[in-house]
Amino acid sequence: MSNFEPFIPLSNLEQKFEAWRVRIGLVLAPVVFFAVLWMPWSASAPVASAPSASEGAASTLAALKPEAHRLAAIMTTVVLLWVTEALPMPVTALLGAAACVLLRVAEPKEVFSPFADQLMFLFIGSFILARGIFLHGLDRRLAFGVMSWSWVGARPGRILFAFGAVTAFISAWISNTATTAMMLAIGVSILRFLFESPETQGKIDRRYATGLALMTSFSASIGGLATPIGTPPNVIGLRFIRDSLGVEIPFLNWMLIGVPVVIVLYLFLFAYLNFFCPAGMKELPGSRELLQRNRAELGPWTRGQISTVIAFGTTVLLWVFPGIVALIWGETSSTYEAVRKSLPEGVAAILGAVLLFLLPGKPGENAIGWKEAAQIDWGVVLLYGGGFALGELSNKTGLADAVGRGMATWLPVSGEFGLLLGGTLVAALVSEATSNTASANIVVLLVIKMAQAAGVDPVAPALGATFGASLGFMLPVSTPCNAIVYGTGYVPLTRMIRYGLLLDVVGVGVIVVMIQLLLPLIRS
Repeated sequence: MSNFEPFIPLSNLEQKFEAWRVRIGLVLAPVVFFAVLWMPWSASAPVASAPSASEGAASTLAALKPEAHRLAAIMTTVVLLWVTEALPMPVTALLGAAACVLLRVAEPKEVFSPFADQLMFLFIGSFILARGIFLHGLDRRLAFGVMSWSWVGARPGRILFAFGAVTAFISAWISNTATTAMMLAIGVSILRFLFESPETQGKIDRRYATGLALMTSFSASIGGLATPIGTPPNVIGLRFIRDSLGVEIPFLNWMLIGVPVVIVLYLFLFAYLNFFCPAGMKELPGSRELLQRNRAELGPWTRGQISTVIAFGTTVLLWVFPGIVALIWGETSSTYEAVRKSLPEGVAAILGAVLLFLLPGKPGENAIGWKEAAQIDWGVVLLYGGGFALGELSNKTGLADAVGRGMATWLPVSGEFGLLLGGTLVAALVSEATSNTASANIVVLLVIKMAQAAGVDPVAPALGATFGASLGFMLPVSTPCNAIVYGTGYVPLTRMIRYGLLLDVVGVGVIVVMIQLLLPLIRS
């Protein structure tokens, strides 16, 4: 999770679209804000019970308290600004929090307290660790190390499989965007060698380039589902589940669902990309030598790399330690309860990050200094803080409950399975139009409230929406990963839409099935 943001080239048409999207957001934002604010929705007291289907959402919204009514205007405007990106997303999140104080939705202390939540420090600690991994080149060492294995050899199918597997694994621990940028540089060097080498020039099917580029983006997005820190929507969903439902999902328990989801989705991704994007050759002469040469250029392990591995390994051990204690002593034991309260994920991440400042790096230096650590993406931290604040206020004012009951009236889904399927699908669709982070902030809490209004256990639907928010494979604007690979010119838009739609549909199915099968096991 470094702050590295690669340049994403846009075509003239895309540049015009982005410009108009920003203009539309700037014009519509104040219009939408005042339209919602002036609607006659406020009442002196909230409705005690859910409305009937005939009454619909209008009667639900008509019962909003004044604070919830004002918050509805703020949140609608924030969502619009997030979708259009008329302002930087962290700025929009901060603006939303400030507007809550300005319009007296809540006291300043209550509005800004989510910025000090322990999960915020999970982000900060994880970002610093990822910064150390990036600075010392551990990601490249892992990538070239695996790609140069003798098993991979010069077979294009095996190269594609190993390339995607490494990408997914790295993405489970550092940001999807940074992983895509780093791995794409390796992939492009392989493709350039293949297209320019006398042995393969004119013999390689161009579809293989499309497959390798899409493998970079899609496997990075899939890999982020494996761990709670793999992608921002995971942490956002976990916080909503914890605060709204009082349900803690430890690091290891998340992985018991996330890892199988990643494995199944990745195997499907490889199977269809390998089928639809063949290289046209059984072996690629010279590719193995290229990878081994790149690996040799990395040189021997440095002290900084060893120190970073120690710090990162210690952090992972601390993350999974409460789960190990639960397996041995049980989740109802006093030992597990003491460990869980003393060692939340945020504290473990901070302890691991501090190790980087203590362990050696270059001669006379530590593995990381504050100057390097301060270059993490603070904008992302602020974005989550603002999103958490709005989510918590929507809970406390009754806005989320009112909207959830209204949506339960509108949508033709019922029961835990129906809401699980519907929540996962809606989150995936929203992520096609806006960022995965915004999708999680918008959808997860609403799904929880819908489930509560319908009288079913909200945990499974909320998890489905959390996982679903990380889908969105069809368009270059769906994720930065897609935009990066689209900018190479190797990926025609029609193929991204076609292959991305297939992965979206299968992804929703895999998430729903895995949650249905595995959630009862980790909650038993």
